[in-house]
Amino acid sequence: MYEKIVSDNKQWIDDVWEKIDKKMKVVSELSKDKIPYTTVNGVHNNMVKDDITWWTNGFWSGLMWLLYVGTKDEQYRSVAEAAEKFLDGALEDYDRLHHDVGFMWHISAGVNYRLFGGKKSRLRATYAADILASRYNPDGKFIRSWNGDNKGWVIIDSMMNIPLLYWASEEYDDNRFKAVALSHAKTVMENHIRPDATSHHIVRLDEETGEFIEAFGGQGYELGSSWTRGQAWAIYGFILSYIHTGKQEFLDTAKRVANSFIANAAVNDWVIPIDFRQPEEPKLIDTTAATIAACGLIEIAKNVGEHEQKLYLTPAIKMMKLLDEKYCNYTLEEQSIVQMGSEAYRLEAPEKIHMPIIYGDYFFTEAIYKLKGFDMLFW
Repeated sequence: MYEKIVSDNKQWIDDVWEKIDKKMKVVSELSKDKIPYTTVNGVHNNMVKDDITWWTNGFWSGLMWLLYVGTKDEQYRSVAEAAEKFLDGALEDYDRLHHDVGFMWHISAGVNYRLFGGKKSRLRATYAADILASRYNPDGKFIRSWNGDNKGWVIIDSMMNIPLLYWASEEYDDNRFKAVALSHAKTVMENHIRPDATSHHIVRLDEETGEFIEAFGGQGYELGSSWTRGQAWAIYGFILSYIHTGKQEFLDTAKRVANSFIANAAVNDWVIPIDFRQPEEPKLIDTTAATIAACGLIEIAKNVGEHEQKLYLTPAIKMMKLLDEKYCNYTLEEQSIVQMGSEAYRLEAPEKIHMPIIYGDYFFTEAIYKLKGFDMLFW
């Protein structure tokens, strides 16, 4: 069933990949000395200068590696490796690093090492894995999110960082990394995923016992609402933990959250709001949530029985086609591809709403990369 659905959409998939490649061949050259986050007047900003420790700084390199694997164009490799070197500045600013080191190094240095075996890339990914593992609280059984006064805080986004630990466990034949990842994933599954299969964004746990203390609305509309990017992190994060461990509970959790997401997406005509439980007006959307969810749904479709596959793959393609038709810019007037991403539901900060964000481009391209049939798993 999976192959038939992909085959039926092959022309569209090929056309989108070609449009991405054509644009990024030019944009990658223009931004080869940058690590972009968003654009200013259509031009990529530069996080090398703005904040080298910013959590999204691995996505530009990751995007370049997706295109390199798919095209074998050495220009993409060159830009990816340059961005990876820029990130050494973040390692030098160690005390500002955080739980998102997986986002930063697993799809940049980690992919480089898996492709070419370079010692420096291996060490960079290893440093990141060590940093992430060191944040584990063995009493509470969780990896702490953020720094400062946020003691006991864990965010759903963390599920996307722990694949770095699964990699480190295999690379070094050291079960400690996997044990940390498994323990954390189970804690998140038990405390973040609500009975209705939606997810809290932020949970605070007791540092000594791991007991649930409270939840926060975080980047969603309010406490108890359904921040869509958080739901997407849960879908993709749990299916990745299933892929790396084979534990059925993670697949079941990914499917539960996915089923909820799909139902809400269908009600919204596949246009994904910032929060599924936000007010009808203003109509705020987050295209990045759709791209991340699509990647997760594609992986679920690959890991379920034949007669279930269409339940996850068809919605993924529906969302991707809508993004391609209405929210992607393939011209050079705008250096980003996916428009209308949103950091959070923040009416008081309109500059953070309906903007291009680098992970929108990354996950949109990754979804097409998957549909093209490239089988190297970046996570």
